[in-house]
Amino acid sequence: MIDTNKIIRVRDIMRTDFAGIDGSATVKDALIMMKKHKTSVLIVNKRHEFDEYGLVTSGDIARHVLAEDRAPDRVNVYEIMDCPVIQVSPEMDIRLCSKLFANYDLVRAPVIENGTVIGMVSPNALVLDGMYKNL
Repeated sequence: MIDTNKIIRVRDIMRTDFAGIDGSATVKDALIMMKKHKTSVLIVNKRHEFDEYGLVTSGDIARHVLAEDRAPDRVNVYEIMDCPVIQVSPEMDIRLCSKLFANYDLVRAPVIENGTVIGMVSPNALVLDGMYKNL
């Protein structure tokens, strides 16, 4: 039997300080925003209500811009972003979220509630914040 008092939800450990960017922005804009917000990942905003959120990471920029010697001010975020991305519910148990991360080799996932991003979760948060709460 599951002790519901021991369940730690994604909501309990997610980061709520995240940055978003439009897909039409340039990679140069994304780099400036990443530096400003001290992050390596940005949420790419939906273009319309039937669109999905995307992610752009410093790894995407390294692979698709730096390694290919492309000019960051001439490449748009939508050209290199991942979309759609796997997203999680704030009510998800962190053990199941961890399995999802392992199964799909994820580094980050947006936390979506009522169609809106309310946070970001990473494997570090699952382990260092989530597991720590049960010690």
